[in-house]
Amino acid sequence: MDHTSERIPVLALWSAPRSRSTAFARMMAERDDRVVVHEPFSQVVDFGEVKVGEELARSEQDVLATLRAMATRKPVFFKDTTDFHYPALLADEEFLRAATHTFIIRHPAEAIASHYKLNPELGRDEVGFAWLHEIFTAVREATGSTPVVIDSDDLLDRPAETVRAYCTAVGIPFLPDALNWQPGMRSEWQATSRWHESTSQTAGFTRGSGRGAEVVEANPVLRGYRDYHLPYYEELRAAALRP
Repeated sequence: MDHTSERIPVLALWSAPRSRSTAFARMMAERDDRVVVHEPFSQVVDFGEVKVGEELARSEQDVLATLRAMATRKPVFFKDTTDFHYPALLADEEFLRAATHTFIIRHPAEAIASHYKLNPELGRDEVGFAWLHEIFTAVREATGSTPVVIDSDDLLDRPAETVRAYCTAVGIPFLPDALNWQPGMRSEWQATSRWHESTSQTAGFTRGSGRGAEVVEANPVLRGYRDYHLPYYEELRAAALRP
């Protein structure tokens, strides 16, 4: 396999829904050293179009082309969630290889409980760990190396150490000042604002109170979702950085 294709300055963070990826992206926005793009793939699938920088994208292929074009002007960071399946992304081996794809995880019981609270119609596949694992595997096969994974529990328990390890792993400077920010709803979150309410009230990486595991354990349907996604999560967790 040809691994010599040119790298492009696109840094991606992939996440199952409700795995604290918005807080991570909020920190990336605070750095101010790259354009931050919010969930272009999930929004184009969900809404049929999405604003990516100044461009309107109407398909996964449009999103891929626009991210490439933006990166010729300034480095790009985007985060996205795997409550949808992205066949065009998976088929674009050059993008899988040329961009830097990273992953953030949270225990499925906690992620499912948080997701279910916002979406009681939640279906098994929308939980997203199987589709997250599929992208992880595709990137590993395209690049010949294991992508960077961080555990969001580490991010909350040891934010500076975890972000420093991430920055070292992806080759960007660690900027400790970016670990704190002003609370508030950001313009790029407006289309999906109810999903980002909790993050909008934070000023850094903080743990909310939650009894997610108990909620899932008590619900046979959610318990089945957890058991289905757990092996995918565990394989990703085995690859996670140890800050």
